[in-house]
Amino acid sequence: MATELAPNQVVPPALPMTGPARKRHKRGRRQRPLWRDLLRYRWLYVLLLPGLAYFIIFKYLPMYGLTIAFKDYVPFLGYSGSQWVGLEHFEALFTGPDFGRLMINTLILALLTIVFVFPAPIVVALMLNELRIRVMKRSIQSLIYIPHFLSWTIVASLTYLLFSVDFGVIAGWLHDIVGGQRVDYVAQADWFRPLIVLQLLWKQTGWGTIIYLAALASVDTQLYEAARVDGAGRWRQFWHITLPSIQPTIVVMAILTSGNLMDSGFEQIWLMTTSLNRDVADVFDTFVYYVGITQGSFSYATAVGLFKGLIGVVLIFGSNLLAKRLGQRGLF
Repeated sequence: MATELAPNQVVPPALPMTGPARKRHKRGRRQRPLWRDLLRYRWLYVLLLPGLAYFIIFKYLPMYGLTIAFKDYVPFLGYSGSQWVGLEHFEALFTGPDFGRLMINTLILALLTIVFVFPAPIVVALMLNELRIRVMKRSIQSLIYIPHFLSWTIVASLTYLLFSVDFGVIAGWLHDIVGGQRVDYVAQADWFRPLIVLQLLWKQTGWGTIIYLAALASVDTQLYEAARVDGAGRWRQFWHITLPSIQPTIVVMAILTSGNLMDSGFEQIWLMTTSLNRDVADVFDTFVYYVGITQGSFSYATAVGLFKGLIGVVLIFGSNLLAKRLGQRGLF
C-alpha cells in the first residue's frame, strides 16, 4: 500500500499543539461541562454546606469585629459609629507597664511547652510501639487517653486536692520526705509554672500519642526485617528507620504547635491564678479577659488579641519556611 512505511523509514515526532488548536483539543477532551459535574455530585456538595456555613458564620464573619481594635468602640454607637483612633490602642499596649511582664510570662510558658510538653507524646508513642504484649499496650493507651476528656476545672480541682498546703496528699508526702515548713504549691509563684507543665503533660500527652502511633503503624515492617538481616540492633533500627519514618509527622505537628505558642490556655491559667502568683501567671489570654470583660475596654482587649493572633500567623509561616529550608515538606 502507498500509505505503508518502508522498513527503515523514521516517523517524525508530532509537533506540540499551540494556540487555537490546543484550546479545541481541551474542549473536545472534556466530557461534561462544569454544571453537569455539580449536578452529578450534588449530594456531596450538600454535605459540604454545613461545614462551610460553620466556618463562614463563626470564623470569617466575626473578623469584621477586629475593626474595633482601631476605634474607640462604644457599644451604643456600634462598629460604624465609633470613632476611628488608628494605632492608639497598640501604642498603649507596647508602651504600657504590663506588656513586658505579659510577654515574658507567655514566652516562658511557650518555651516550657516546647521543651517538655511537645516531645512527651513522641517519647510515649515510641515506648508504646516497643511493647509486644497487645493487652498491656491497649490498657496503657486507654489509661493515658482518659485525662484528655476531663475539663480544666476538674484538672485544677485535682491539683488543689493533691498539692494544697492543708489537705494535699502529694504535698503531705513531700513534707514527710523533705521536712521543714509546709509549702503551699498551688499559691506560691515559684511553683506555678511547674504545676502548669505537669497538668499539660498529664492531660495532653496520651491524646497526642494517637497521631504518632498512627505514623508508626504505617512504617513498612520489611525495613526492620532487612535491618535485622544486616545485623542492626534495636537502637540502630530506632535511629535509622523509626525516627526518619515519623519525621514528616513531627515536622507538621511542630509547625501547628508553633502557631499556638502564644495561646497559653485561658481556662487553665485562670483557674490556677491566685493573688500570690499573679505576677508570673498573667499572660495575654487572661489579660484580654481582664481588660475586656472586667474593665469593659473592648477596643484595647481586641488590639491585644489581634497582636497575639498576628504573632501566631508569623510563627506558622516562619516555621513552615524554616522546615522547607531544612529539606522537609512543610505544611503548605
